[in-house]
Amino acid sequence: MGLIKAGIGALGGTLADQWKEFFYCESLPNNVLMRKGEKRVSGRSSNTKASDNVISNGSGVAVADGQAMIIVENGKIVEFCAEPGEFTYRTDLEPSIFTGKLGDSIKATFKELGKRFTYGGEAAKDQRVYYFNTKEILDNKFGTANPIIFEVVNKRINMSRTVQIRCNGVYTYVISDPIKFYTRLCGNVDYEFTRDQIDGQLKVEFVDALQPALGALAEQELRPAQIPAKANELKTAMNDALRQEWIENRGISVGKIALNPITLTDDDMKKINEMEDAASVGSNPFMMAGRMTNATADAMQTAAGNSAGAMTGFMGMGMVGMGGQGGFGAAQNLYNMGAQQQQQAQMQQTQQQPQAGGWTCPTCGKSVIGNFCQECGTRKPAPASGWTCTQCGQAVTGNFCPNCGTKKPAADWICPNCGKTVTGNFCPDCGTKRSN
Repeated sequence: MGLIKAGIGALGGTLADQWKEFFYCESLPNNVLMRKGEKRVSGRSSNTKASDNVISNGSGVAVADGQAMIIVENGKIVEFCAEPGEFTYRTDLEPSIFTGKLGDSIKATFKELGKRFTYGGEAAKDQRVYYFNTKEILDNKFGTANPIIFEVVNKRINMSRTVQIRCNGVYTYVISDPIKFYTRLCGNVDYEFTRDQIDGQLKVEFVDALQPALGALAEQELRPAQIPAKANELKTAMNDALRQEWIENRGISVGKIALNPITLTDDDMKKINEMEDAASVGSNPFMMAGRMTNATADAMQTAAGNSAGAMTGFMGMGMVGMGGQGGFGAAQNLYNMGAQQQQQAQMQQTQQQPQAGGWTCPTCGKSVIGNFCQECGTRKPAPASGWTCTQCGQAVTGNFCPNCGTKKPAADWICPNCGKTVTGNFCPDCGTKRSN
């Protein structure tokens, strides 16, 4: 009797699975990352006994915006689609009598009936449709429980200081490779895979990746206060830091990052300001002198009110025995140093300018006196309205060379009779005389 029941079950199951199905997936909410596709069955459906994990040949599969779909047969991915629309599934693994030639379909049906007879009336295969949420997964909050080391770099003043920062904000991620996501995280789930199953792990890895990502931004000489405005740069740096764990291993990428203002300790902020001020002032003697003058004046005012007497205060400043100069004398030295630097800069600029009666070589830029550049040998160019002596190479503006007396050659003219360009007073072709 059991053998008969198996045969009856095989016949009923095989015929039920010949009805074409329509697979779809409702809109996936933000907390669902993957869901198994459903066969659309209503009260009017004649096909109510088909196997859940069998897809008949010719069945329809719908893919909506923001979704990707895969078809898995016997544990192996055989189809993938990320384009919205409705598709028809065709395969020889599960034939249908409603597609192709009737005779061939019936033969294939009874062939399948023989297979199911040996498996107790069940299909000897497993076919499933899975849908993935490819929209941005929103509202992933993060924060640094412990300070992160950040190096503040200013190559202009050769400054580098390590500080401790804290940051918090939100990020989004996307399933950028559904096939990797399925094979590494959620393969063969019964119904759906939700974000709460991986968000905790992703958050820990995201915070860990902040250290190398912020280090990459430090190389760009970004200040901590500038980082929240550099969301694209931070996203690129985070994807680089998470490439192995997220992109290559799980098929997940960082979507967007929004940072709240990054905070430094008061001590770190004070030290950075002091280093920048010192570098700025140290490179300018006038600023140093001005700061020293102000500091000396403040110190003198304080010394004048010394309870032990003004003289005691001035002695403490080291002004007695120095001609009353003290800090003012040092400030004067700084002013002199600044003036000397300015004078040297002016002299250098003057030396670079062409001397009187000289010219600047167009080839090497050297200031030259004479007709030829001592550096590269380039001949002195003639003035725009002058000529170059054919005998000595002197640039001349008049009719005679002041160096050797050579007369300025006559300008070329065009013979009105034959059209030849002539240098002398008579045309060598037709003998026409120059008219002027």
